[in-house]
Amino acid sequence: MVKVVSENYRLQKWIAALAVFLFLIKVVAYLMTNSTAIMADVMETSVNVAAAFIGLFAIYISAQPADASHPFGHGRIELISALIEGSMITIAGVLMIVESLDALVNPHEISDLGIGILLIIVAGVANFIAGRIAIAKGNKNRSPALVASGKHLVSDTYVAIGVILGLGLVYLAMSMGYDAIWLDAVVALVFSLFIIVTGIKVVKSSMDDIMDKADNEVINMLAETFSEHRDPDWIDVYGLRVIKHGPKFYVDFHVVLPKSMTVQQVADETTRLEFAIMEKLGEAVEISVTPVPCEDVICAECSRVCDNRGMHYESAKPWTVETLTADHPMHTVHADHTPVITEIS
Repeated sequence: MVKVVSENYRLQKWIAALAVFLFLIKVVAYLMTNSTAIMADVMETSVNVAAAFIGLFAIYISAQPADASHPFGHGRIELISALIEGSMITIAGVLMIVESLDALVNPHEISDLGIGILLIIVAGVANFIAGRIAIAKGNKNRSPALVASGKHLVSDTYVAIGVILGLGLVYLAMSMGYDAIWLDAVVALVFSLFIIVTGIKVVKSSMDDIMDKADNEVINMLAETFSEHRDPDWIDVYGLRVIKHGPKFYVDFHVVLPKSMTVQQVADETTRLEFAIMEKLGEAVEISVTPVPCEDVICAECSRVCDNRGMHYESAKPWTVETLTADHPMHTVHADHTPVITEIS
């Protein structure tokens, strides 16, 4: 866990340093060209700088251990960081639209486009490489702040591509003697809209995580894990819930075990379940297992040899996302194939 957070923090420091460096490059490009499209890119990059340091702070705070005031740790600060970053991206896009419309109505001279385009190309390539690395590492280490920073950098690359193509057209048209200054503002306007869409997506993703939206990808992984390690003593699993706090998962579920088991046997089985989950999700996970004694109604789904059997075994219930996350009516089938449902209270 400490190693994962250390990796996240170290990478975020490099992202913050890179954001400052690229911001300065783009400021130089704008001062040389007086291009509205490059100015829009500079505004977006200024958000990168602020967001990078916010992300750095969030990863530092999330690394602090749980305490009496925060028993589940400080991981949610990364979600707040990602939400702030998404909001900043959206606001930057709106401001860029205002500036673009003003430049469209009141065009101004631009110059030295060749050098300006070259500088934007260098910045765009650096952003894309750093962004892909941040997204990959953030997904691997389950860091929302790092993923948000990476997505921001990649989106900045797409803006740079649009700016380069647009300014390339302007440069070509001007070299042929045409008045194409208005295209500069149009390019800035189009990619301002793209930035707004990107910001809204980051905000939505952050809100989903803050509100503990079910992570279907993780639940699917756990469904596969339970099925792969399935034991006859694990008669049923239900009520699966997964919550993510920064890089850490909290997993909660019920497992139906034979009512004849001793306390030690129940403890052994729940430990086996926990190890199976950690094998899939890693050590950055806290697991709560509630053992539940079986009832006669579930005998038709239990294949183990048992002196307390109330009905014959027919078939095991498949463990899917739907059955694992249900509050669980335990069910079986009588000889006449009529379902019997019993709620566990």
